[in-house]
Amino acid sequence: MNKVKFRKIWYGLSAKQRFLIRRLYFLPVDIFDSISGGRHKYVPPKGLIYTGYPANSEKFIQQGKLQLQTLIDNIDLRPNDALLDIGSGIGRTAIALTSFLNSQGSYDGFDVVKLGVDWCNSRLARDFSNFKFKYVPLYNDLYNSSKQKAENFVFPYKAESFDKIFSFSLFTHMQIEEIQNYFKEISRVLKKDGLAFSTFFLYDENDEKQIIDNGEYSFRVNKNGYKLMSDEVKAGNVAINKLKLRKMLEAENLGIVKIVDGFWKSGNKSNEFQDIVVFKRID
Repeated sequence: MNKVKFRKIWYGLSAKQRFLIRRLYFLPVDIFDSISGGRHKYVPPKGLIYTGYPANSEKFIQQGKLQLQTLIDNIDLRPNDALLDIGSGIGRTAIALTSFLNSQGSYDGFDVVKLGVDWCNSRLARDFSNFKFKYVPLYNDLYNSSKQKAENFVFPYKAESFDKIFSFSLFTHMQIEEIQNYFKEISRVLKKDGLAFSTFFLYDENDEKQIIDNGEYSFRVNKNGYKLMSDEVKAGNVAINKLKLRKMLEAENLGIVKIVDGFWKSGNKSNEFQDIVVFKRID
C-alpha cells in the first residue's frame, strides 16, 4: 500500500482510534525502553508521540534542538523572551527551550490534545516554574472531537503578552476560517515589536502545478486560494496560495517579514521540510 492510500485510510479513523493504534503498535518497544532505561525523563514513550516521527529519546531531543536553532536563526530568539508556542504538542520544542530560556524568560504553550498537555505538565512544568501548558478543547477532525470551534477561540492571554510567538506544523492542519482567527489572536497578544514564526504548505503560480502531483504531498482539491489533499478531511493537510496568505495576514494588521520555501517541494534547498513564514504587526 502506498503512502497516499495509507494516509486516506488513516485520516478516515477517529482521533481516539488513531491514538489507540499508535499506542498499541509501539507498546513492545516502549516496554523494552522502560525496562532497559532507554527513556529520557522528559521524552514521552513512542506510543504517545502523536505528531511527527515517534523517535527514540536521542532523536526526539535532537529534533527539538533543530527547531530551537531554526527559531534562533529566523526570529532572533533570546533567553529572556516571553514565548508562546501554539500547538505545543507533547513538548518537542519545549524540552530544548528549558536549557535556553533564563529566569527572566517564560514559555506558554497550548494544545487541543489533552494527552500532550498532561504529559508536559507532569514533566516539564513540574521542574521548570517558568513553563506553562494549557489544554484547550477545540474541535479538529484529526485530533479532537470537542464541539468548541477554533474559528471562535480567544487565546487565554492578555494583549501584547509575548515577544515571540511560534508554531510548527500547525496551520497545515487547520481550516482557513480557523487560521484567520488565529492570525487575529496572534496580532492581539504579540507585542508591537515582536515577531511570529509559523510553518505552512505554500504555493504560487510557479509551483502550483507541481503540488497537484507531488507524491505523498499532492494537493488536488481546489478551493478559493488554497488546496486540500482530500475533501473528506479538511484539516488533514492544507496548502495556501502565498497571495491569499498575505491578504489574510494584512486583514489582521500583520505583515510578512520573509518566506523560506521548505524542501517538501522538489528543488528547494532548506533545512525545514515545510515553508517558513516570519511575520509581525504592522500597526
